Amino acid sequence: MGGMRIDLRDAAVAVGVAAILLFDGLPWARPGAAVVGWVLLAAGGLALVVRRNRPVAVLVVTGLCAVAYRAAGFEVFAVAYLVAVYSAVRAGHRLATVVVSIGVLVALPGAALLSGSDGAGESVDQARGVLELAWLIAAGAAGEALRQAERRADEAERTREEIALRRAGEERLHLARELHDSLTHQISVIKVQAEAAVHLAQRRGEQVPEALAAIREAGREASRELRATLEALRDDDSAVPRGLGDVPDLVRQARSTGLEATLTVDGHRPDLPEAVDRTAYRIVQESLTNVTRHAAAAAATVRIGYRPGAVSIQVDDDGRAAPGDKPVPGIGLLGMRERVTALGGRLRAEPREEGGFTVHAELPVDRTP
Repeated sequence: MGGMRIDLRDAAVAVGVAAILLFDGLPWARPGAAVVGWVLLAAGGLALVVRRNRPVAVLVVTGLCAVAYRAAGFEVFAVAYLVAVYSAVRAGHRLATVVVSIGVLVALPGAALLSGSDGAGESVDQARGVLELAWLIAAGAAGEALRQAERRADEAERTREEIALRRAGEERLHLARELHDSLTHQISVIKVQAEAAVHLAQRRGEQVPEALAAIREAGREASRELRATLEALRDDDSAVPRGLGDVPDLVRQARSTGLEATLTVDGHRPDLPEAVDRTAYRIVQESLTNVTRHAAAAAATVRIGYRPGAVSIQVDDDGRAAPGDKPVPGIGLLGMRERVTALGGRLRAEPREEGGFTVHAELPVDRTP
């Protein structure tokens, strides 16, 4: 099947339709043509197993089988072809469905003549043709109705997501402006006053009080933290999309700070949903940021593992965290947990038994709420 995924429901439908066709064909079996007719009936039904992957091909195959077993003398209703019409229209192949159906409707009377069957008269043949056309239209209409319903549902979901993302972005920018207008000025004043006091004391040859030195260092650290927070709040994920392909850059940046950072990748990277790819990047980014700022670590390892249906991210460090320590629930860790939970994944962030800290996340790939 060339890697095609077969749905168990499609397989059940295919087997059921094939069984119906074979049972309906029993009264029409004629010597010399019975085996050929049964093979065609079974083939027409079983072809439906790939109707989601190859809807147009299945449409053609079931149509040819319907014409062929009609020519072999089997006056069996083309149930498989109706299912194929429904599937093709639902997949959006309306023009192909119309073209193939016209060909089948034109070929069926000729196939009946080739079979040599007497039938039940011209009026019965006409009634059968009208009935087949009616069922054909009904199958196509059902497929189109469901396709339109699914399209509207997808558009509604996209609209809700876009509105939520836009509101989240606006709220982020509003919060960034508020923090900048209020805290930045106050922290800058504290920092400048402390720097000036330390400089003045050193200029006079006086010993700098420990409290004053601590205030200066606290002001510097607060200024750095606030700047990083504002950058994160103003960072629009949709404007500059980042993903696991950018993780090597994060590792190189961590190395530039003196941290011995390494990256290990297990498995082949598949096509990931954008939300999963972006969240995985953010987990690595925030984890390495915490390591360089707070962990007092000499080394850190980043491991990314790709498995069927999931991707795992683990960041370990050899910092000062000890077994039994409770991680401080900071904004960065809280944001990671919220992102992972929103995708239906799991996050574990805790001290390691051998010392240091670990962040481990499991993100599902096949389902993203």
